[in-house]
Amino acid sequence: MTKNLFSAARFRPLAMLGLVALLAFVVGCQSSTDTGQDTPADSSPFQFGEVQDDPQVDPVPPKPATVQFTRLAMPEEFVYVNGEQGQSLMVETVGGGCGWLDIDRDGHWDLYLCQGGDSTKPADSSQPLDALYRNDGEGNLQLVTDVSGIRDFGYGQGVAVGDFNEDGFDDIYVTNVGSNTFWMNMGDGTFEEITQEANVDDPRWSSSAAFGDIDLDGDLDLYVCNYLVYDPSNPVDCRSKNGESRICHPKDIEPYADECFINQGDGTFTAEARQRGLFGEGNKGLGVAIADFNNDQLPDIYVANDTTANFLFLNQGEGKFAEQASLLGCAANRAGAFQASMGLGVCDFDRNGFLDIYATHFYGESNTMYKNLGAKGFRDVTPDVGLHAPTMSDLGWGIVANDFDFDGYDELFVATGHVENYPGNPLHKMYPNLLTSAGESFQPCAATAGDYFKQKYVGRGAAGGDLDNDGDADLVVVHQNTPTAILRNDSKRGNWLKLEFRGSASNRRGIGCRVFVTRGETKQMQELAGGTSFASSNQPALYFGLGEDSKADRIEILWPSGKRQVLEDVPANQHLTIDEPNA
Repeated sequence: MTKNLFSAARFRPLAMLGLVALLAFVVGCQSSTDTGQDTPADSSPFQFGEVQDDPQVDPVPPKPATVQFTRLAMPEEFVYVNGEQGQSLMVETVGGGCGWLDIDRDGHWDLYLCQGGDSTKPADSSQPLDALYRNDGEGNLQLVTDVSGIRDFGYGQGVAVGDFNEDGFDDIYVTNVGSNTFWMNMGDGTFEEITQEANVDDPRWSSSAAFGDIDLDGDLDLYVCNYLVYDPSNPVDCRSKNGESRICHPKDIEPYADECFINQGDGTFTAEARQRGLFGEGNKGLGVAIADFNNDQLPDIYVANDTTANFLFLNQGEGKFAEQASLLGCAANRAGAFQASMGLGVCDFDRNGFLDIYATHFYGESNTMYKNLGAKGFRDVTPDVGLHAPTMSDLGWGIVANDFDFDGYDELFVATGHVENYPGNPLHKMYPNLLTSAGESFQPCAATAGDYFKQKYVGRGAAGGDLDNDGDADLVVVHQNTPTAILRNDSKRGNWLKLEFRGSASNRRGIGCRVFVTRGETKQMQELAGGTSFASSNQPALYFGLGEDSKADRIEILWPSGKRQVLEDVPANQHLTIDEPNA
């Protein structure tokens, strides 16, 4: 029975790391003629503005139907309007994003959705508004934009959520084409715009943003991905070989540099990207993840760039960074080709104690799984773990990596959809993808995961959050020009633990907490990363699948402050909010 959702009420590196990693990178980027599936570095798998046949991929048998999602009815549907009018403007291709937050600290997760509009017109009351929905505690979302005080008319791209002033209430940063906006939660259900006062405006074309404590001073800093130098009111004229207007290729447009705003602890930020070493040539940022990728207890920053080298900024201590993606083997795929990277998932899929990176890409490239080998850097293992063929016909955006059925292994949900909407393009709408793992490799499971996966959409942002507080991750997926989807997780699940955090010396939500769960001989690790997905914010919670085990023998939490906390013999099937210890 369909549920009514919307209420009518409306890495400090080791000394020898560089040499070892360089050797590993060279080995990892040798010719991949053994697979015959990778693209040479100087070729493009898909020419913008031209339709190709779907890539030929080998069929993979689906996993038994343990992962299931039910799309909830939305009588008050939210539609992200990209404003397309046949001019093939680049800005129409990217938004929109979404973000889970708890507006009023009632323990029920609410939802923010950014809106587009007409990118050629000013950001004024003639434009459609972003939307804020409040969870009534029964899993129903009520539209509360009017009473919240939020009036964001910008051409929205993405959403980042974080408690920047440590008052216990989640704040909202919205990326736009043009000036971004920052909304401070007043604690009474209303928000106040403080963009200029906090000094976090960025007038460029921003895409994803992420909160994380990169200098480990106990409060959240803000990394903002910027994309291309593009004016929708005076656009670059790009055309197909037949002279028809088409979306421009990113290589034909100059990039904007990213920015990083450092929290001063007094309600303001300072822009310090370059002086912190957070700068790389080429840029064109679309996705960002803040996490400790080399296990030195310092937060690093990985950036997904479109058709240029991805960045891995390794934290050198004292808030300084060095870009080392090429050195460590995660700037390009195994053939050495730069890909059109959009979204990012972070997980330890192989349980080796290091965070791996899953990047979503353009149609015909396949998404890429970078296996983290520790001091040896990263290796593209995409075809080795069954992830090449099932994603070749996707153009991937938002990505949520989570153990949806609590069997102890991660699933990968990917929102998909092409950038071209000219008449007759059969690839514009795409089926969303869902892949599941049993430890050794991944296989598609979308065909058995519910009716939502039987339809095509133009998907963009995606985020995981426990809407109904039953302990598992539900999904919100934003589609362009058609209703946003809320997907309730109805998977047949194993035993589980859901963990949230309350920091004291660390930031309030515990962004950057690393957790080790031991059960028998099995040890799982997750980190509450900043950012991830595409232009969206997940609920700050970690979900551990215990399978048939009725308890966790040991839970160890490493807080961003450096404090360690241990819990012993923790019964399964409960939601824990963990307070940072004083000592």
